[in-house]
Amino acid sequence: MTLPATPAQTPSASAAGLWKPVLIRAAVALVFGAVTIFWASPSVQVLAWAVGLYLLATAGAVWRSNALPVAVPLVVALGGIGALVTQSDAGVALSAMLALLVLGLLEVVHGLRRRDVLARDWLISGVITVGTAVMLPFFTSLGAHALLGVAGGGAIISGVLWILSGLTLRHDAKTASTGTAQAAGPSASPEAVN
Repeated sequence: MTLPATPAQTPSASAAGLWKPVLIRAAVALVFGAVTIFWASPSVQVLAWAVGLYLLATAGAVWRSNALPVAVPLVVALGGIGALVTQSDAGVALSAMLALLVLGLLEVVHGLRRRDVLARDWLISGVITVGTAVMLPFFTSLGAHALLGVAGGGAIISGVLWILSGLTLRHDAKTASTGTAQAAGPSASPEAVN
């Protein structure tokens, strides 16, 4: 005898619970990416504040998704605080590198281990985030503009990925809930159409 599926086991329930945090993370990444594109000649203070706030907001979005261990958003938040406190090119690059490296590696692990609706997206995002983290130290000597360019480039790419994922999850959740409501309603029978 099989038991009926619980709401937590259905794909629509997982999509319904995930699309908001995913879209929040996408918005955070895209706003940061836009700041890095349109700020022509940033100072080291702009770099520190932009990267610090980006990491803090990303930590909040990752924490809200409840997908990764609690230590991950904590490390990312500490990286954001480190960027805000150091107020130097090297300090921001090191703080961001460590935070993004931890986030990216655990996203890759999560994408490989889990077989949920976002497994492939976690894997891709993890590779992008690790790539961004690895590149940051090579651009430290070029200053704030170059560091913002590298971090912002990675943020834009991952932001586009997450916005596509979030919108897909939202559509799937909406379609599933509409289909469930129609199947449960009196108009579901063929006689109701006539």
